[in-house]
Amino acid sequence: MAIIGTRGYPSYYGGFETAVRKLAPYLADQGWKVTVYGRPGTTRLDDPSLDARVKTVLTRGLQTKSLSTLTYGFTSTLHALVHKPDVALVMNVANGFWLPLLRARGIPSIVNVDGIEWDRAKWNGVAKAVFKAGARLTALFANELVVDALEIGRRWKLKFNRDGIFIPYGGDVPTALELEEGLTHQGYVLVVARFVPENTIAEFLDAAMEIAVNCPVVIVGSSGYGGEIEDRLRRLAAVSDNIRWLGHVSDHQRLLSLWQHAAVYFHGHSVGGTNPALVQAMACGVPIVARNTVYNREVLGENALFVEPHGTAISDGVYRSLHNPRAATQRAEAARNVATARYSWKDICQSYDDALAELAGRGAFSRRAARMPSPSPSTSAGA
Repeated sequence: MAIIGTRGYPSYYGGFETAVRKLAPYLADQGWKVTVYGRPGTTRLDDPSLDARVKTVLTRGLQTKSLSTLTYGFTSTLHALVHKPDVALVMNVANGFWLPLLRARGIPSIVNVDGIEWDRAKWNGVAKAVFKAGARLTALFANELVVDALEIGRRWKLKFNRDGIFIPYGGDVPTALELEEGLTHQGYVLVVARFVPENTIAEFLDAAMEIAVNCPVVIVGSSGYGGEIEDRLRRLAAVSDNIRWLGHVSDHQRLLSLWQHAAVYFHGHSVGGTNPALVQAMACGVPIVARNTVYNREVLGENALFVEPHGTAISDGVYRSLHNPRAATQRAEAARNVATARYSWKDICQSYDDALAELAGRGAFSRRAARMPSPSPSTSAGA
């Protein structure tokens, strides 16, 4: 089987790459011959967690914000057409343009549709149109869809009349980890996010100076392309010793430590379904202040403080959590229980294995009714 549409294995770029790091070795354990397509310079072939059974194929493409997914997806698909895997797991609807090629070659495909890409503010009108077109082709030519949130599934059913299998992301419950040098346990506010408009980073920076008066702020992430938010953050860090910008952090254990020891984690993602960083924060047991969205509420239930996307609301929410640690701890423990019960990587990998096996073992292009379970009841804690 082949995995198309990520930056490769093992890679630490985003949610797709996290899923592949977990999924590829699991599938190898189940007897699959796994090939993961990737991009030069984005994989860590010296990573100690690398599983030698997973084959990595690096292809070429255009490394630009607008064309990278399309071009790398195309060259990966061309390679797969030659080698003809039993089934292809395709990430991102932008690769919907290449699904007719897989279909013509007799390679059944299952597509993780990710979020509603054309809702993302980072894309211009042309890019949004491309994603919509890719989604339409995905709806027409994918044998099966994976949705990482029930709300994403509802929107695909409404817009494209396609059902999908609900498979979210998982989280690791870490053992006790060493504290980052220069920080104190439960003595800082943490943000982990890519610097794009829909992740509420600009609004958080509006709140950061106020929060930093009384509590250190640690920010993990970057845009990958520079820009206004990074420039602004450099200026803030230069005038306040209580604002620390770590840039992009690819060391997973370091990230787990940062979540585990934080007093508050702010999660500002507004689109995209079940977010991997949110699930991981829950599994680490950190109190969460989250942007008020249908996706975040689906994952968290009542086990967070929800705020609107402007600086005053964010700083107020953070201070409410800091000033009532008992209630914050109760919410955090309840959220960790939800993560353990509903967002286990073992269960998630098993769901992918089941879907891939069924698709590979049936006639090409057959479609089966999707499994869309209702969410398990969330364990709630009082505010």
